[in-house]
Amino acid sequence: MRRRLVIVFLVPLVAILLSLGGATAWSATRSIQQAFYTEQLGDLGYFVTSARQALRSGSPAVVAAEAQRFQEVYGIDVVVFDLSGSVWASASRDVAVLGEDESARVGLALSGRRAEAPAPVFPWSAADSSLVEPVFDDGDVIGAVMVTADSAVPRTRMLQQIVVLSVVAVVSVLLGVLLILQLSRWVLSPVRRLDEAMIAIEGGAMDARVAEDTGPPELRRMTRVFNGMADEIERVMTRQQEFALNASHELRNPLNALLLRVEHLATGLGDEWRDDIEETREEGRRMARILETLLGLARDGRPETTVSTVDLDALATRRVEEWREVASRRGILLRSTGRAPVLSVTDRTIVESALDAVIDNAVKYSPSGSAIDVEATEDGGLCSVTVRDQGPGLTHEEVAFATDRFWRSDDTGDAPGSGLGLAIATDLLAVIGGRLSVASRDGGGLQVSLLIPAGGAI
Repeated sequence: MRRRLVIVFLVPLVAILLSLGGATAWSATRSIQQAFYTEQLGDLGYFVTSARQALRSGSPAVVAAEAQRFQEVYGIDVVVFDLSGSVWASASRDVAVLGEDESARVGLALSGRRAEAPAPVFPWSAADSSLVEPVFDDGDVIGAVMVTADSAVPRTRMLQQIVVLSVVAVVSVLLGVLLILQLSRWVLSPVRRLDEAMIAIEGGAMDARVAEDTGPPELRRMTRVFNGMADEIERVMTRQQEFALNASHELRNPLNALLLRVEHLATGLGDEWRDDIEETREEGRRMARILETLLGLARDGRPETTVSTVDLDALATRRVEEWREVASRRGILLRSTGRAPVLSVTDRTIVESALDAVIDNAVKYSPSGSAIDVEATEDGGLCSVTVRDQGPGLTHEEVAFATDRFWRSDDTGDAPGSGLGLAIATDLLAVIGGRLSVASRDGGGLQVSLLIPAGGAI
């Protein structure tokens, strides 16, 4: 984010500096060129007057001497042409050295055309500058004067101006970068601390907070809101943790008492009750494991997992047997349709609890006379335990909300429930690297699958 902020500020700054610097450099070079042109015009006007007198008298010696002296002092060549275009007086040049462009301008001057201002040029492309002016006598052209000056001096001055402006622009950009870096650091420091605090809270450090005395006023307000939100979340989670700890702890004593009562009753029953007693014991032990998982979740935020190789088909069959009587009281046929063992390295208690939540949801919303099928399969290293019911089902839009906490379809009517079953199953499966898949069946009803890695990605 800091990089993007620097780019957002830096690009307009560089564009503005380049625009202003380019315009300033162009203006400075044009000013130097105009001053150079003005000086040439002054020299040209002086020699036009001298050439007029010399041409009238027919004596080139005087103007030639002046041209020679001018060339020695200022390094500027002066050439006087007669009406035929021949060199009439010169310091050191003759017509043979005239270039094509110069010859054309001499011809124009002899036809009465005055010298025009030179077009703007870049300093690195500027060469010797020549101006040609006609010499008039009573309105008639009697000759022409050409002044040629070396443009090295103005070119050097123009390059110096460009170098100075470039240095100023570079220094301005560097200062702008430093200013932008400081500004971005000041603006984004609260955002960075907020990000660090959120990462810390996500990692379990619920006491992480952000100082509220730095950054812009708008971000300070956001920091205060974040700290208030973090305080409230910490209070809520603390109350939830205390409730879970108290509830699970208080349930242990009645459960232990119930198991002791079962053992006491078992001593007075005959052998024909042996299977029922063993099932009751197993349910009691399973409830004890669930309470231990709940205690671990309340203490550490993650339930304690016990990984082992689990036959998901046998587990599904056993849970179907436990739920069959509940389903039959509602007139629902609950059956296991598995055909072969499905092995997964996972936590048995978590899978059982998640499957119970899904079966309870299916039994709760299935109509009397319908059937619920539970099947365990494996495909490509991914195990699934699928529960298919024949209830009212959900629309494709509602399926996306099925695993949200406290969400219930509008078609559930007066059916009891809190909308937590599938959400709890989703959270439990996430602990062992699994997930819950919910889909509407084409023939009506709902298909809910517990997807569990066969290799145990916990």
